[in-house]
Amino acid sequence: MFRSLKSLFGLPRLKTVFRQVKARFDSAQTTRENARHWAAADGLSADGEASPEVRRILRMRSRYEIANNSYAKGLVQMLANDTVGTGPRLQMLTDDEEFNNEVEASFAKWSEAVMLPQKLRTMRMARCQDGEAFAVMDTNPKIRHNVKLGLSLVEADRVCGEPRWLEEDGSVDGIAFDQWGNPESYRVLKNHPGDALHMPGDEAVTVPAEYMVHIFRRDRPGQHRGIPELAAALDLFAQLRRYNLAVLSAAESAADFAAVLYTDTPPDGDAEDLEALDAIPLERNMMTTVPAGWKLGQLDAKQPTATHTEFEKAILSEMARCVCCTYGTVAGDFSGFNYASGRLDNQVYHKSILVDRSCWETEVLNRIFAVWFREYLLETRGTEREAEERHTWFWDGFPHVDPTKEASAQAQRLLNGTTTLAAECAREGQDYLAVLGQRAKELKMMRELGIPVQGEPQARETETLPGGRKPERKEEDED
Repeated sequence: MFRSLKSLFGLPRLKTVFRQVKARFDSAQTTRENARHWAAADGLSADGEASPEVRRILRMRSRYEIANNSYAKGLVQMLANDTVGTGPRLQMLTDDEEFNNEVEASFAKWSEAVMLPQKLRTMRMARCQDGEAFAVMDTNPKIRHNVKLGLSLVEADRVCGEPRWLEEDGSVDGIAFDQWGNPESYRVLKNHPGDALHMPGDEAVTVPAEYMVHIFRRDRPGQHRGIPELAAALDLFAQLRRYNLAVLSAAESAADFAAVLYTDTPPDGDAEDLEALDAIPLERNMMTTVPAGWKLGQLDAKQPTATHTEFEKAILSEMARCVCCTYGTVAGDFSGFNYASGRLDNQVYHKSILVDRSCWETEVLNRIFAVWFREYLLETRGTEREAEERHTWFWDGFPHVDPTKEASAQAQRLLNGTTTLAAECAREGQDYLAVLGQRAKELKMMRELGIPVQGEPQARETETLPGGRKPERKEEDED
């Protein structure tokens, strides 16, 4: 048909031409050897590359792999547990200590009422699995707290835009922006697109950006929606599962054959005739004979191969890099590490956790606390702004592999003045004011009970005579 159209309209003959780019960089040149390798490279923008359909496919495949791969499932849960832990703790930094204690206690009670640590861990898993996490700050009258601020999690599939073909739309898949690039509102479907209650054309709710929490990893400038953090390793997870299944199948196939009858006699020899692929049942500890001209042998099981463990370790190490992790933390296996290498392996991972926590403080916790603090002041003092909200957050510390060495190093740093008690307590996820207050109570009680305190001279025991009198002590003669 194309030939007839070409002859009818006189279309020129198309030729495939490889244009050689003159450049000093080998990777910028396109040759017959690397043309297929770079065939999928494109020049799309960040939002064009992460289009709604592309993100939908990545989310589905990421969820499937995490649900069926124990390494992927463990990796996602590990990131949530290590990043959020038991939950962040608030410390107010105003000059009024009584007010600080009051706000900290009230926020801790509210966090427990709305299950804030559990929701933060779910959001962290969603950010890794789906690429982004959403939470709506709404009003929940059932919360057992004076502040009725609620936190409702929203899956990424529910935040989507309307299909528009002709009119200009400045939004990006359900997120509307102003002229400076700030989010103005979010379009949230009432039902999940994969839910049985969802119907095409269902109504959506517009949530102001002030009450929407949206966190994702920005890999490119101008990116407004996130892609799964494990997108670069999804093929690796699938390859590892297929390889393990293939090794298992090969080992099972070899183990299914207890013995094999074979003969070296030519077809016209004197060996007895046997039916091909005939199965003979065998019993344990028995002695048997074989037909004349035949020999009894076993298959040589070559699975798993000697390189199976090395292949699994190599592919797990490659998977871990997309989330700034290491082999030891992903596999949960430090048996091949010594003390120094194991600690260094953890330091790389812990550094990424600290960086990630700073993002959660800026994009999630500070925004939630700002809304909560405003409602708290309205409920307790009848005003929106009466006190400053200078604060910080404490997270769970990382346990040391050798507590004795860490305690010795900590004491040395305090002794030579290169650190402070506040910094050391913060590293352990504790408030130094609370530590000092508790320590003062313990020391006071120890002195009252007569328990020796390390570093203090031990008090001399005294006897009490009837009537509450104390015996007279004779002064010792001085030398």
